[in-house]
Amino acid sequence: MSAGPRSERDFAAVLEQVRPEAERLIAQYPVKRSALLPILHAFQNVEGWVSPEALATTARMLDEPLSIVESTATFYTLFFRKPIGRYLLQPCRGIACIIDGAEETMRHFRESLGVAHLETTSDGVFSYEEVECLAACDRAPCMQVNLEFVYNLTPEKIDMMLAEMRAGRFSVRPIPQNTLPGKTWHVEHAPSARSSGAQNVVDADSPGGIGDRSGAEMLKRLVNGPRLLPSDERALRDGKTLLEELERGSS
Repeated sequence: MSAGPRSERDFAAVLEQVRPEAERLIAQYPVKRSALLPILHAFQNVEGWVSPEALATTARMLDEPLSIVESTATFYTLFFRKPIGRYLLQPCRGIACIIDGAEETMRHFRESLGVAHLETTSDGVFSYEEVECLAACDRAPCMQVNLEFVYNLTPEKIDMMLAEMRAGRFSVRPIPQNTLPGKTWHVEHAPSARSSGAQNVVDADSPGGIGDRSGAEMLKRLVNGPRLLPSDERALRDGKTLLEELERGSS
């Protein structure tokens, strides 16, 4: 397990495992893009997270812009954009669990592991996240470990669970891990608006305006691409005029 950047050879081994499943998924849908989510899950099942290489490869497999794949992955909280621990501990902080002692159990987790919400232990074994209602109120306080439920938590039960996980004897399978996690797997939102549909542009975060190369490319897509708007839509009429002006100005 490496803490540094992976080589192309490392990801090639991942892709060799995922490719048969990805090809099967693509073949079962009439529209290739429908396989996007299950392919991302397939990569995460092997790597433990959805790496930049996995996102780029998924985009190529589906003939979709990378921005579309990235915007989909960032929408769902169960796709991890950074490596996480081998055990994702998610105690519930819903009202029923709080009434039944969740504050004590969460405090016990934090003190035992030396982590806070959305943090990973320095050895990379545990990632910790306090989550909203898990809908198991009759067996509160509860939690999920790698999405598997554990009920009726007590400090003693937590200590036993953590010891079994460290020893590799816990009943829940650990998450694959080929890269040592950092302090957190949380990814901050981009400080500026993103253009998820931008194609053939200089920078998807700053697509520019008319007169800018990237802005012109986006306008061409609107005017010349598949008809998503009625033919008499003002955006199309004005867009055609602006493109003609741009072409005259560049000649």
